[in-house]
Amino acid sequence: MSTIVVGVDGSEGSKEALRFALDEARSRGADLKVVGAWHIPAVVYQAGWVPASVDLECYPDLAQQALDEALAEVDVEASGVKATTVVTQGQAADVLCAEAKGADLLVVGSRGLGGFRGLMLGSVSQQCAHHAPCALAIVPGGADST
Repeated sequence: MSTIVVGVDGSEGSKEALRFALDEARSRGADLKVVGAWHIPAVVYQAGWVPASVDLECYPDLAQQALDEALAEVDVEASGVKATTVVTQGQAADVLCAEAKGADLLVVGSRGLGGFRGLMLGSVSQQCAHHAPCALAIVPGGADST
């Protein structure tokens, strides 16, 4: 059975990528692996101070919540496609490329939650373009994504 891996961070771009990946999985008879990545921002450790009430345990929960909300919004459950979820600590591109080993396709949105909205291609999609271990689809966002 073939597998399609898709990265989801809760952004509109990642939801578009999820829709694309779901359609591809349905048409190919493939399984879907929906991946979320999380990391603790460097500012927590490197700034010499910790922002008030930082709960270090909340990061994986927030990543899982973003994944669950995207799955519900896109209605993956009703699609008939077998979908599994993975939430892993690490930089998004590294996690996605690792999870895509052995997959037939890695799908990412062109823009995610990163801070540089004017870029045509986000840093995660760009890194995946350089390092993906399988075919890669970068799904463009709508007019509001840039």
